[in-house]
Amino acid sequence: MNTAVAATGAAANPATRQEAMQQFLQGVAADTEAYQALLDLLEQQFHAALRHQSARLGEVAEAVSALADTLELRRRQRVALATQLAGPDATMAQVYALLKPELRARLEQDWRRLETMVTECKRLGKRNSDLLVDQYTIMQRVLHGEDQIYEPV
Repeated sequence: MNTAVAATGAAANPATRQEAMQQFLQGVAADTEAYQALLDLLEQQFHAALRHQSARLGEVAEAVSALADTLELRRRQRVALATQLAGPDATMAQVYALLKPELRARLEQDWRRLETMVTECKRLGKRNSDLLVDQYTIMQRVLHGEDQIYEPV
């Protein structure tokens, strides 16, 4: 099986449908692990923000950015593999249909889990963003006072 990884992190083009499916399944498994790591990083980011730990926030932001880049590369690879397996505009249902029932059920379960993790990461990212924006707004009020809506008389 061709599992060479280029400098970009994307696997080489598989020669067979079986290799393509194997890479697809491995990518879903790798993303599940990566999204768990992202969930952990988002929790760390939240706690660092609560404690006003700017150095730690910077470290976590770098880790989140690197992980997001990796996830995006794998997403693109997954789309290419799905297209190779099921044709243009491939859907997950079409990819599922290519598998034997036991493997199909496992992929469906793994995919639902991955979708749940993605949704939770989005929620935590918004929560963290809202907290950081609120902290910034409060700091601006402390440093510069309240914005005047009306001119003093």
